Amino acid sequence: MAKKATFGVSHVEVTQDREGQRLDNFLMARLKGVPRSVIYRIIRTGQVRINGGRSKPASRLEYGDIVRVPPASTRRAGAADIPPRVLQLLSQSIIFEDSNIMVINKPAGMAVHGGSGLSWGVIDVVRQMRADHSVDLVHRLDRETSGCLLIALDGDALRNLNEQVKNNELDKRYLCLMDGQLAEAVVEVDAPIGKSDRAGERYMRVDHEGKSAQTTFRLLQECGPCNFVEAQLHTGRTHQIRVHAAHLGAPLVGDRKYATAARQKHWKEKAIKRLFLHAHQLTFKTLNGDQQMASSQIPADLKNFMDTLL
Repeated sequence: MAKKATFGVSHVEVTQDREGQRLDNFLMARLKGVPRSVIYRIIRTGQVRINGGRSKPASRLEYGDIVRVPPASTRRAGAADIPPRVLQLLSQSIIFEDSNIMVINKPAGMAVHGGSGLSWGVIDVVRQMRADHSVDLVHRLDRETSGCLLIALDGDALRNLNEQVKNNELDKRYLCLMDGQLAEAVVEVDAPIGKSDRAGERYMRVDHEGKSAQTTFRLLQECGPCNFVEAQLHTGRTHQIRVHAAHLGAPLVGDRKYATAARQKHWKEKAIKRLFLHAHQLTFKTLNGDQQMASSQIPADLKNFMDTLL
């Protein structure tokens, strides 16, 4: 049986370099090896407190906050057993790196965090690759989504990039294939997004009581019944592009959450193996104030599938 390690209760003051970080990311960095599902459970059940109050995983920390961190057990002691081929793959997938920041071209099918039966994620691989740095995620990509993932390599970069996230200063653009047609070449969607539950599964939807969400869809190419589109995020809500695409009546091809059962069956028969969504461009400011753009070409599997529709 794998040996467990337990952390005692502690009250941690948020340092300046962690200001603006999400609570769940803060805990994952502090409680290394604790499954992601456990992190979410101790937050949901109120065991984690910020300044004595209950909080949510997406809560942003402020300098000087006091975070109550309860006991939590790891699945195993020591570092995750990451296959050498994965270390090599991600080493070859670095798009941009300076002394403070890394952008990695995340492969589809690879989670950014361990947990839910996974012993490691992209962030664990990068921490092993850059063991002499303080490595943290700045944002996330769903497991099925490929493309540009922004990572801070020290506390100063984390604080600076979190501030850019907070002020919606990151320019994040995705390539997607919509199952349907845009009404115009450029469509602006301003529709708040809220959380719902469906059969015990997290499900986001357009909800007038939800959080503000804005997406710009730009038509790049018509592909038979589908539109190949660039989606630009102006806010960062969970599943925002997928929810807004479905709201327009043209859910993303391969979307097993927001497309109808009939369309899911249709695209499965067409042999699409994953969600057609790729984070192809990311623009941010480095610590010295320079604007930096990182980009990633559409992966071969998505390009080849799209070619079958032409």
